[in-house]
Amino acid sequence: MENQKQANPAVVGLAGFGLTTLLLQFHNIGLMGIGPVLAMGFVFGGLAQMIAGFNEQKMGNNFGYSAFVAYGAFWIGLGIIWLLKVYDIYACSVTDVGYYLIAWTLYTVIMTIAAAYVHRAMFITFVLLLIGFILLDLGHFGMPEMNKVAGYELIFCALSAWYMMAGIILNDVSGKTILKMGAPVCKKA
Repeated sequence: MENQKQANPAVVGLAGFGLTTLLLQFHNIGLMGIGPVLAMGFVFGGLAQMIAGFNEQKMGNNFGYSAFVAYGAFWIGLGIIWLLKVYDIYACSVTDVGYYLIAWTLYTVIMTIAAAYVHRAMFITFVLLLIGFILLDLGHFGMPEMNKVAGYELIFCALSAWYMMAGIILNDVSGKTILKMGAPVCKKA
């Protein structure tokens, strides 16, 4: 049997994360409503990321497995929170969402440390995500202007994820390094 090249599931996970994050930030800075964010939160940010994560697991990549499945669940969970509120099933408060975000901030701290061992582009993306979560935490606990600041900052996070996606695709199809990911910030033992 011939060895067939495996596709890298990270391209779909990064695309879903980047697009959904970008749309939410367009909403957070006041450029668009929540509808497209909700749709993509379920489909591309949620389902597609989870599928990518499960395929990362098959490839033995614990980092990608955890990141894509977890952040896919983040988007599905956030979408459910929004729907419960819209349909008056559960009127969650700003601080309810704030505690949700704090939990995700803590998870992101762990993933940011791990990203330092992957490559520089991954580390930058996670540092930007962590900063964004911290700003959103502040925005949900008494400093609402921070939600808009987070919106602008997280646009860079979304574009950073797309940079990695583009690098994986372009470097693969061209057979050479077009977009560099950089050396890991921390070296493995």
